[in-house]
Amino acid sequence: MKSLKLISSAIAMLICFVTMAQERTITGTVTDESNSPLPGVQITIKGTKKNSLTDYEGNYSIQAKKGDALVFSFIGMDSQTIYVKNSNTINATLKENSNQLSEVVVTGYHAVKKQMITGSVAMVRSTGSGVQVQNGVGYLASPSPTIAIRGTATVSPKNEPLYIIDGLPAKANQMAKINPNDIDNVSVLKDQSATSIYGSKASNGVVVISTKNNLYKNLSEKELDQKLNILPIPAEPTQEDYDAFVENAFENPKTAPLSTFSIDVDNASYTNIRRFLNNGQQVPKDAVRVEEMVNFFKYTYPQPKNEHPFSINTELSDSPWNSNNKILKIGLQGKNIPTDDLPASNLVFLIDVSGSMSDLNKLPLLKQSFKILVNELRPKDKVAIVVYAGAAGMVLPPTSGEEKKTIIDALDKLESGGSTAGGAGIELAYKTATENFIKGGNNRVILATDGDFNVGSSSNSDMEKLIEEKRKTGVFLTCLGYGMGNYKDSKMEILADKGNGNYAYIDNIQEANRFLGKEFKGSMFAIAKDVKIQIEFNPKQVQSYRLIGYENRKLRPEDFKNDAIDAGELGSNHTVTALYEIIPAGVKSDYLTAQTDDLKYTKTETNSSNYSNELATVKFRYKKPDGEKSIEMVQVIENKSIALNKASDDMKFSTAVAWFGLKLRDSKLIADKSSEEIAKLAKQGNSNDGEGYKAEFIRLVEGAKQFN
Repeated sequence: MKSLKLISSAIAMLICFVTMAQERTITGTVTDESNSPLPGVQITIKGTKKNSLTDYEGNYSIQAKKGDALVFSFIGMDSQTIYVKNSNTINATLKENSNQLSEVVVTGYHAVKKQMITGSVAMVRSTGSGVQVQNGVGYLASPSPTIAIRGTATVSPKNEPLYIIDGLPAKANQMAKINPNDIDNVSVLKDQSATSIYGSKASNGVVVISTKNNLYKNLSEKELDQKLNILPIPAEPTQEDYDAFVENAFENPKTAPLSTFSIDVDNASYTNIRRFLNNGQQVPKDAVRVEEMVNFFKYTYPQPKNEHPFSINTELSDSPWNSNNKILKIGLQGKNIPTDDLPASNLVFLIDVSGSMSDLNKLPLLKQSFKILVNELRPKDKVAIVVYAGAAGMVLPPTSGEEKKTIIDALDKLESGGSTAGGAGIELAYKTATENFIKGGNNRVILATDGDFNVGSSSNSDMEKLIEEKRKTGVFLTCLGYGMGNYKDSKMEILADKGNGNYAYIDNIQEANRFLGKEFKGSMFAIAKDVKIQIEFNPKQVQSYRLIGYENRKLRPEDFKNDAIDAGELGSNHTVTALYEIIPAGVKSDYLTAQTDDLKYTKTETNSSNYSNELATVKFRYKKPDGEKSIEMVQVIENKSIALNKASDDMKFSTAVAWFGLKLRDSKLIADKSSEEIAKLAKQGNSNDGEGYKAEFIRLVEGAKQFN
């Protein structure tokens, strides 16, 4: 008995040791004493070289294990040490250290005491006195910071301050790339102290940076870019590839009584658009898929209360862009299944390691992203890693989710180089997934690439045929897009649409944390597949209608009951939202389709005399994840409209997002394209925004006025 107790104690100690030694992703936010986020804070694991930096919102992510000491350090602030315990979230508040703020200010001529300068001078502490810097630190796609010097307007291309690095004029993105540890001091000059030294070009203030040992002195602009590893951002994404499509037109319910489409849970278009706007670039029209913008955001629909895996929710209100029209919102809410109740996963990471993936926002960001996903895995889950470049190969055989260090070590060893054999990689990944297939489980290939398939099965039609064939194996597909400049959105969309899959664009580590961490269940576990929607409008109430977005997801009416036709999947706790614009009966409109003569052989009379209170009937079809026969749901939508100012927050916000998307596409079907009105409506609907994504959207709208 005594020996049994000793063995039990030893096992308990071993389990404790293994748990202590297991690395996991630690995330958090670093702020100053005023609760303002601090960008550029360095987080180091004490006694190691492992470190991370906070992004422009003060957020960070780092791999650490229980017992590690995280050291938070920032120029002009007291360092803080926090030990990793049981929580995966560690926030820090740094206090100002006045002794670190030098009293010497570097001017254009010489160093002087602050008292000798007229006007305003301040030391830079990010959100400290005088200046605020928001920078794309880490892997954020945008390389340029946004800077506001108090007392002047927020910086735009027209009122940007002058930047001086080691005595020479520089650009904002160069300033943002300097390692904080290389900085000796940073000063801000404004008013007379700026213009008296640098002239009229300093009218918006001057940011002066001096580095230790004058690292960048006497360098040309090009040499400085090279030394700071700054890649030029193309003014227009000429090498990026997007499928062209025509915006949905208004339909007459007498001649086109049925509107049929597949659901779409993808949100890649929104994060890609966000990348363009953060870079100050014009958004390509065909990069805008309105439904993916709307479905990026989560809405407060109720959980299903019956045997079906999702609830159906509808709402009718006024159109904000065409005052005489109405907007119909249809929302689905997927059932929230507890993580422990989800089936075991058989995952194959299919990773592009070709030469085009070498940029910081490609393979390096990809590896950090997948570590977040690995930390969500359970012992019953398993992962294999397949890579492709000049050829495809397996770098990690199927491995238990319990062996996180083994999986992460395999990720860390990945390097880029060679051409892109995308087709061969897909073949090997699906072969691996099918050989390890878990009946009733979550079998999925997760493809991560910039989409630049340029060797082997390279054409879109070849890829479509290949992925449609692989879909028959019962393996689902998730596509993760990375990078910019040569990004191939068209290929990624085809793969996801045809492969029982979903598609996300990862533009920074925070988006990776959202999609692969916080929304892991919805992204990786399907609760229903081949979900289709068919709506029949009542001609007595509806003169004309149009589906907003979903142009690439439209189906023929006869496809609705055809179980051989592929459609979208719905994940655990996922929401899906679709919007229709309606021209009510009796309303005069410039958008009405041309009227046709009555048909001679086909009757077009409406049988709506007994349905005067009905706006439409909506039907849904779906299959269980491992099923082949679809199940139908039917719901009648009453002709009951409420004013937009009294509509739900979800109605206001989703409509505002769609409105912005239509504006970016330069839609000819919206009368009002005011950014101010779009932002106003979004603010009215901004609720349940704990993660700040809705507030970020509002900032994007307000910052995109130059594209009016």
